[in-house]
Amino acid sequence: PAALRRPFSTLGRSPLRPSAGIAMAAIDALCMACNDETCDFKPMRFQRRPLGPEDVLIDLKFCGVCHSDLHTAANHMKDIGKGAEYPCVPGHELAGICVAVGEKVTKVKVGDQVGVGCLVDSCHDCAACKVGEEQKCAKRVGTYGGKDTTGRAASYPPGKMTMGGYASKMVVHERFAISIPASYPLKFAGPVLCAGVTMYDPLKRYGATTGTRVGIIGLGGLGVMGIKLAKALGCVVTAISRTKAKEQLATAAGAVSYVASADPESMKASAGSLDLILNTIPAAHDWAAYQVLLAKGGKHVILGLHAGLAAAIYAEKIRKFSCTSSSVVMSMIGGVTNTQEVIDICARNGIYPDIELVPVQKLNEVYTALDASNDAGKRFVLDLEGSLNEETFNTCDAPPPKLAPNATGMTMPSILKELAKMVFLY
Repeated sequence: PAALRRPFSTLGRSPLRPSAGIAMAAIDALCMACNDETCDFKPMRFQRRPLGPEDVLIDLKFCGVCHSDLHTAANHMKDIGKGAEYPCVPGHELAGICVAVGEKVTKVKVGDQVGVGCLVDSCHDCAACKVGEEQKCAKRVGTYGGKDTTGRAASYPPGKMTMGGYASKMVVHERFAISIPASYPLKFAGPVLCAGVTMYDPLKRYGATTGTRVGIIGLGGLGVMGIKLAKALGCVVTAISRTKAKEQLATAAGAVSYVASADPESMKASAGSLDLILNTIPAAHDWAAYQVLLAKGGKHVILGLHAGLAAAIYAEKIRKFSCTSSSVVMSMIGGVTNTQEVIDICARNGIYPDIELVPVQKLNEVYTALDASNDAGKRFVLDLEGSLNEETFNTCDAPPPKLAPNATGMTMPSILKELAKMVFLY
């Protein structure tokens, strides 16, 4: 048919379900990419893979900017063998409209609001995958910077690392397409698929419910989202930050008490008061200082990307062999089941992340703000529909972001030091 011979860049105006046996073309798209660890993002033309029988094509409208995007683009993990591949296109908080589906797709239909979170593939067959915890699959593939092994997460041309959501189009296997309720505004959806599930997954795993005393350390976009979700689950929420500067922000989000961690008296007054701590600080820090806040049997969950998180991953493996437990654990994102659950919870309860909608031309400025700790406690969201187009090549002239030296402590000596502390002291 004539419609199928048109470039896929026109699909936003002509939704399609390809017929069986018809070969589909690669899909023209635009993205924001950086070519090295300076994170100087500029527009770039590229192609998504042809639509497969189980694939969904999304016309992207918005994409949130996560602190993990900064860590990856700035190559903060190169010293532990996790170096970035350039050009780098981050983004795992995608939200848009389904404009075409493969012939075998049943999960979504053309016209649906659809999102993509942190993953685009896994083995589908292991024990973790079978219960919707794809984030624990040994063959999981990240939305960006991941390596396809099955063809279900292929880039184009094949062989490149996956490219994320700072883009105009996305092709994803239907398993990893998240249905966004029609009542939920798309501009808020992306951060829920990352920040939302990152906080919801440990809340659910450790049984947070009515009356559970939950502490949230760090009041950036991740922490503020955590406060809102914990409150919705009926928890009694304590916000924890260095000073009292963010107390009003925390109270507005739903916290009922506040701890200024740099104040010894504030810490002492809250000793033993928390059943569960979710620690969102994205830089290396003394996580052990917060242990005093835990009640007996409580859990301190490290979520931020730094040496402490890496150490907690290794510590978890050691404990499996030694049949021991610890009050310090880690958590990373969540699988498809919990991602769908959390967006549905947000839609039912009117929970919205605090966001600032920005054009792609300000992406470098956003990276500067994230690197400076994001004191406003909001999630930055790229307005892809309104600002990523051919004209972007003429208007994107911002200087590179101002980035401080890598503060994650992601080196093997630092990780081993944190590991020893976890294994022998906690």
